[in-house]
Amino acid sequence: MNTLRTTFLMALLSVLFVLVGQAIGGQSGMTIAFVLALGMNFFSYWFSDKMILSLYSAQEIKQTDVPDLWETVAQLATRANLPMPRIYMIPLDQPNAFATGRDRKHAAVAVTTGILQMLNQQELEGVIAHELSHIKNYDMLTGTIAATIAGAITYLAQLAYWLPFGRGDRNGNVFVSLLMLITAPIAAMLIQMAISRSREFEADAGGAKISGNPLALANALRKLELGARAIPMDASPATAHMFQISPFSGRNGLMSLFSTHPSTHERIQRLKAMAGHYAP
Repeated sequence: MNTLRTTFLMALLSVLFVLVGQAIGGQSGMTIAFVLALGMNFFSYWFSDKMILSLYSAQEIKQTDVPDLWETVAQLATRANLPMPRIYMIPLDQPNAFATGRDRKHAAVAVTTGILQMLNQQELEGVIAHELSHIKNYDMLTGTIAATIAGAITYLAQLAYWLPFGRGDRNGNVFVSLLMLITAPIAAMLIQMAISRSREFEADAGGAKISGNPLALANALRKLELGARAIPMDASPATAHMFQISPFSGRNGLMSLFSTHPSTHERIQRLKAMAGHYAP
């Protein structure tokens, strides 16, 4: 059900992008927007992981650099029947992590230096297992493409302010075009949030299955939430949904209202409910 829902939302996001193009430039604008959507999806597929890792100054580590972390990832990847992902360290104090890459064979797990200082071994295993679940379900690519298209919709809407409305509107209905250009970025953001939230619940469940310890992941989420509130991160809103906990958890106002993550409390409660199915 989650996969079907995500596919529908991704299609809806692409259609919205094309409609914004039509509102700006009529039939020609719609065609251009469609071609751009294909191009952005192609670019996201091949290069998004490198861009995101570079954005956060992530450095790839080898087994000799942080052997304990390396062994943890290797053991869990074997348990999840996944190829060994590349491991990256992000020089940030906020405890957090994310996975990226275009597929299982070209995946990477990135963790901040702060997360290694805050979590114990079992909690760290829960976090890594969560990210491996994202890799297993191809969530990294889905989230990246969603972010790319949502960002492009917002950019097109901003660009429209510098262009005459109704350029391709035969009926001269400027109001409809204006309404589309105002509401489209909001709709894109809501769709992106829906995609991200549904995938986080599934990754929690998958991570608990891989690690075999739902309570350890629940404890980790509690610590990460507190850490994100106490230690701000200068993160890009377009990539916030990729992190295990929203890097903006400590902020007030619209940034916290339109969170890309479900409630941490609800995530913890679901993991606690799963705990009875696992042997202590």
